[in-house]
Amino acid sequence: MAQLRTALTVLLIVLLSACAGLPPQSGRVESHAAEPSDSTRLGAAFSPQERQHPDQTAFHLLPDGVDALLGRIVLADAADRTLDLQYYIWHDDLTGRHLANAVLRAADRGVKVRVLLDDLGTGADDQVLLAIASHPNIQIRLFNPVASRHFKTLGTALEFHRVNRRMHNKAIIADNQAAIVGGRNIGDEYFGASSDVSFGDLDVLTHGAVVRKISVAFDEFWNSDAAYPIENLTGHPAEPGALDDYRAKLTTFIDTQRDSPYVTQAKQRYAELVETRESLFTWGKATLLYDDPSKITRSPDDPQGHLMTQFVTLSVRPEKELLIISPYFIPGKKGVAWFREQTQRGVRVTILTNSLAATDVAAVHAGYQKYRKDLLDAGVHLYELKPATSKESKEKKKLVMGSSKASLHAKTYVFDKSSIFIGSMNLDPRSVTLNTEIGVYCESSALASQVADGLEPKLDQIAWRLEERPDANGKTRIVWIDTADDGTQTELDEPGVSGFKRVGIWFLGLLPLESEL
Repeated sequence: MAQLRTALTVLLIVLLSACAGLPPQSGRVESHAAEPSDSTRLGAAFSPQERQHPDQTAFHLLPDGVDALLGRIVLADAADRTLDLQYYIWHDDLTGRHLANAVLRAADRGVKVRVLLDDLGTGADDQVLLAIASHPNIQIRLFNPVASRHFKTLGTALEFHRVNRRMHNKAIIADNQAAIVGGRNIGDEYFGASSDVSFGDLDVLTHGAVVRKISVAFDEFWNSDAAYPIENLTGHPAEPGALDDYRAKLTTFIDTQRDSPYVTQAKQRYAELVETRESLFTWGKATLLYDDPSKITRSPDDPQGHLMTQFVTLSVRPEKELLIISPYFIPGKKGVAWFREQTQRGVRVTILTNSLAATDVAAVHAGYQKYRKDLLDAGVHLYELKPATSKESKEKKKLVMGSSKASLHAKTYVFDKSSIFIGSMNLDPRSVTLNTEIGVYCESSALASQVADGLEPKLDQIAWRLEERPDANGKTRIVWIDTADDGTQTELDEPGVSGFKRVGIWFLGLLPLESEL
């Protein structure tokens, strides 16, 4: 027994020493985005229009998952000088590998590629990252990484206070000329390629004035103390031949998927986009809002450098209507009070979030449900997304790659159908105080109306509408109104889930977790 205790003690010491701390940042070279140039293909295509709209930005919405993936691949294929990518999640799946292949093609052409990934969000294989980073034109850095690369789960637990703060940003920038920002990570569920779940999401493709600011934001994160080159973390470069091995596996995978339903659909859609050659963009003023990367080192209560602090300085004040789309929504008492102020001024406030049946993060729903009654009492029109409508289910059965569940993931806020915020920030404590986020505030009635007019008429079909009604004892209770082609139905409990799950969410709601959600 004594020998066993000694062995366990030695093992624990080894594990703890492996999690001792992050390596020094010696040898890391600071770099910055290149100045945009008319000599690039993107510069030649966009500069004439940009000269006609000085200090303005061109916008094109990407609500469709296939279009959103194609937009990223097109930017990678069009880049001549630089390509910067910043993501919270990048899965090693069909869409993730196709984008990785496009990035490698760009690097082979001589494009300088910088990839900044959140370490915990991505959870990537270090050896794969090392192999890709061994390309002479590709650099990969991980943001706020776990120190121990061999015992990552243990390291995460031991360093929880630090690694609990994550980089939730999503952006891709080509030649400092065009960019895509929004809610999507990189993975099949974000681009309509998953058979398990399909996230309803929104990105915006931009060129013009705001792109330079997106590049500045990327540079701040790339050069921050929290961004570690993958080679520094592992303590060694890739093994000889690792990149060739990775290329061979990637090529084989892409070849085997060449005739898959999703790839076939993407090819057809790409051909349609090339054939139409229509003007895709509307113009307006854009303001980039993003958290300072040093946010993760400061107290959550310190608003310095916060995206939300920047948003408040814009003094956006809706006069008629406000549409909130937030999959993870925990307004808190201050948020409820603010929404009440708006409705008392005569503003129609409509909120769409995930239902318990649709959400992929049950703990967040446990935090949100505490505020439903207060929101309804405040006069808010509250909707919760259904996991799938009956019509959608029938249509998806016709598609081999059709997903079995729909879930909301877009983070979009529309003000009076005249301006709109599109980005990575949820209205919950984690986005506001813990993680870093980015988004674009677009002053464009065309863009704002496109989102509001496209969504609001469908709300009763795609979501349950919540109301308060008196029960048999005269007390008010929340009910869910289900609108279908054959009429409406009233649900008295959280629809689409088992009683066991309802009890589990109720229990989670008792725990003091709200500040972490």
